[in-house]
Amino acid sequence: MCIGQVGNLLPHVTLSANLAQHLMPAWGLSAAEGGLMASGYAFGYMLAVPLLTTLTDRIDARRVLLWGSIVSGLATVAFGIFAQGFWSASAIWSIAGLGFAGAYMPGLKALTDRLPAGDTSRAVTLYTSSFSVGVGLSFLAAQVIADRWGWRTAFVVTGFGPIAMVVACLLMQERRPGPKVGRLLDFAPVFANREALGYIFGYGAHCFELYGIRTWLVGFWTFVITHQGAPSWLSPVVMSFCFAVISMPASILGNEAALKFGRHRAITMVMIASACVALIIGFNATAPAGVLALLLLVYGLTVPADSGALTAGMSAAAVSEHRGATLALHSTIGFGLSALGAWGTGAALDAAGGPQSASGWLLVFIVLAVGIAVGPLALLWARMVHAKHSLDHGIPPSA
Repeated sequence: MCIGQVGNLLPHVTLSANLAQHLMPAWGLSAAEGGLMASGYAFGYMLAVPLLTTLTDRIDARRVLLWGSIVSGLATVAFGIFAQGFWSASAIWSIAGLGFAGAYMPGLKALTDRLPAGDTSRAVTLYTSSFSVGVGLSFLAAQVIADRWGWRTAFVVTGFGPIAMVVACLLMQERRPGPKVGRLLDFAPVFANREALGYIFGYGAHCFELYGIRTWLVGFWTFVITHQGAPSWLSPVVMSFCFAVISMPASILGNEAALKFGRHRAITMVMIASACVALIIGFNATAPAGVLALLLLVYGLTVPADSGALTAGMSAAAVSEHRGATLALHSTIGFGLSALGAWGTGAALDAAGGPQSASGWLLVFIVLAVGIAVGPLALLWARMVHAKHSLDHGIPPSA
């Protein structure tokens, strides 16, 4: 499943990886338009994921995963062949996001349905952290292919990545869920689960920050090279690949810290640290390239370190009968705020001077810091509600 997910993620940041250097110049786009085009992927995901993930409570998640992977791959190839400007590109990329909505969380459901009973925290974290390997390879392949053979070829080639998950699906044993009653899109039980909601809203803050920096990482490093210079080997390709790949050990270690010190405490500290690093980068956007490279690598550790713990916490807090609906809301909130993060940072960049302005990048990183700072507030809210509920029912708060 992890290998299949890496294949599914090969198209994931092909647009972001080529946005600043290829697509914006070719189509004369502003940063806000570029961010909005990139957010189409998350928007398509957000629209489709409530239905597709909730559907896994009623049919084998493998079927949703199979067709989602196929649509994601075909749409990515179609982008390389047919995209001609902002509107057509946004529409096709939204369809690719819609396909991925049937691939990521339904894939997690297909995995957890087939795991033995017991604590699945490490298995879930390995699956979610392999996301980072796929994104790293997507950054690498998309830029190398685009620089050598053009950006259209990059989309066509990365569009074949989901074949890996199609093969994984065909090798899985069938696993049908038990019969369910009630409406398909019934999120009332999920909204009643305040513990799960805390992790879901925290995940939204995480996704806002993550998608924002992934959309503009190549653009920021291009600004650094243009104004401060950098060694030839420290190219946007290398920087974006390293930033993405170190996310996997960061996510795993973050979950291990959550298991040892408590999820709320560990996630809160990671989020606060990430906000601080973002502000430091923003206020030092004109620092030497070596300093900024180190800061970005630290940021590459703090941004994803809460991901596995948030998803594992949500999965553990979910009521088994409504796990599909809980996963659906988790993804809807997460990718809805991902779309906002991509567009919001692009709009901030335009408002403060554009991609060639240090003040523009300062505002981008301030927006990212504010976004992730909402996460600890969501966790605190969930903890306070849980404590009040416990006291109302005569349960000690420590329970």
